[in-house]
Amino acid sequence: MPSNNQLKPLTSKELDYIVDCISNESSLAKHCAATAASIQNPTVQQTIMGLLHKHENHMDTLIQTLQSHQSVAPTQSQ
Repeated sequence: MPSNNQLKPLTSKELDYIVDCISNESSLAKHCAATAASIQNPTVQQTIMGLLHKHENHMDTLIQTLQSHQSVAPTQSQ
């Protein structure tokens, strides 16, 4: 990822897309957790838990992207 002095502010469309992706990843992680809790087969349960961790990692990456752009975000004056 480029350093802060190379980052450009995210557009509102990009921000909306990232927020939607975070929401989707959160929903998928919750579904995986619920599914894993109800499965009796340990192999399938382990696979679903792997998917859960992938969705959590995706959320973390998206949140880190937002945080890295925070310093270049325009401020709103009221």
